[in-house]
Amino acid sequence: MIPVLITLASIAIILFILSFFMNDRLKDVEDQVEQLSLQFMQDSYQIKKKLNVLEEELLSGDLTEDILKQSHYQKQSPTPPLVTRVQNLHKKGYSPSEIAKDTNLNEHDIHSILLQFKNEGAAR
Repeated sequence: MIPVLITLASIAIILFILSFFMNDRLKDVEDQVEQLSLQFMQDSYQIKKKLNVLEEELLSGDLTEDILKQSHYQKQSPTPPLVTRVQNLHKKGYSPSEIAKDTNLNEHDIHSILLQFKNEGAAR
């Protein structure tokens, strides 16, 4: 009985000492999670920076477009030829579906152009 206890105790001591030299898998997983979270934070920071740059470009682009539109409306340039064509066909009595086939636009666009034309005509 005593030899069995001595054998078990010696095996336990050997395993205990070996446990200090073995790699801790949990520590490896924790390191990987930490690396992933750092990488995620860096990526999200870079994306936010790029998004801010894009927003600034869009805002400056919108301001430029607004200025150009204001100068365009002040000059009172003629309407685009396609819009004029749609208006002329409508005045001649063509239906929106016929105008859509003739101009290769869809009917929704034709209705929008005609509605805008009616609104501008009422405003004048």
